[in-house]
Amino acid sequence: MQFDAVRVDGDAGRRIADALERMTGGDPGPIVAEASGRRGVYFLVAPRSTSHRSWPPGVTRFNAAAGRVSYVPVPALRGSTWPLSWRCPPTTADRFVHTLLLRTVAQEVLGAGPGG
Repeated sequence: MQFDAVRVDGDAGRRIADALERMTGGDPGPIVAEASGRRGVYFLVAPRSTSHRSWPPGVTRFNAAAGRVSYVPVPALRGSTWPLSWRCPPTTADRFVHTLLLRTVAQEVLGAGPGG
């Protein structure tokens, strides 16, 4: 499975995930939460959907843009993979977090940033 990912650390990432869950009736697409370290929240989005958009400060993009390979931690679908867990598990192979909705919510939580 291929995807891009957007990481937002700490409480801001959790607030974004909360908002997306509310806006989508509890099915925002796959979201991974990290329980230690930077406490990152990873939003899995469609491949090639992050590199050509501006994002607010506080967002880290993971994609396979030209000359770049990214690695994203993904928990197992079943069983304990602490410190990683599925906040919202994947439902189908083609279901992702909606990139533009994520970007809009991130701008609201983090600020507009450059080009916003």
